[in-house]
Amino acid sequence: MTSVHHLNCVKIESPLGSAIGHCLLLQENEKFVLIDAGIGISESQEPDKYLGKELIEVTGFVFDEALTALNQIKGLGLDPFNVKHIICSHLDPDHIGGLADFPWATVHVSHEEYTTFTSGHERYLPQQLAHQPELRLYESNDVSWFGLPARKLALELETEIYLIPLFGHTLGHCGIALKVNDKWIFYAGDAYYLRAELLDKNHPVDQLATMRAVDNTMRLKSLETVRQLLEKYGAEMEYFGYHDPTEFLE
Repeated sequence: MTSVHHLNCVKIESPLGSAIGHCLLLQENEKFVLIDAGIGISESQEPDKYLGKELIEVTGFVFDEALTALNQIKGLGLDPFNVKHIICSHLDPDHIGGLADFPWATVHVSHEEYTTFTSGHERYLPQQLAHQPELRLYESNDVSWFGLPARKLALELETEIYLIPLFGHTLGHCGIALKVNDKWIFYAGDAYYLRAELLDKNHPVDQLATMRAVDNTMRLKSLETVRQLLEKYGAEMEYFGYHDPTEFLE
């Protein structure tokens, strides 16, 4: 039997409202997989040093060491050392700060995302990978998932897990699909910020999403892909994005 734990690893308070960082911990016997990693221990303790005042002011991060993935896993009575793999939707600071708290874990991410990260793009913080984790990069769409191009992850687990390319927010941004106990879970990452965007194409948060997108044309295409997927198959799966607090409370 496989268990899934939902973790909120980010707290954001901004003029636009509150937001979270919705991560997953997959527990298959004694093998754990973390999906996105939130803000890390060091960043929570010394945010100005590790994230910088400008980023903190722009985003509205609120720091609480209890929210870190490491401490939440301990709080569940589980051994963090069993987290052998971490899957990243993309490499933005609020998604990967916690990677350094699991230096033994292999990090899985799209090839396009890592290439952009190492190119010096200003949105990324290179020090978040300074611990030099083992990386597995995925660049080929080798399977299809509900009609969408997908990349099967090499994890040596019974659970099926795929990267679903949804580029635009970043050049290698992916959703993540996993089949747990015969039920699909679809994590859309930052393909949308609020679930309301799926129904309202003119939602005010679109202005923020546009501003944060590396390629907004690609982002809008990916968002429409998510809309069409969920219109057809949403009843067959659990789905959520990274930032919407209402989805975490469901």
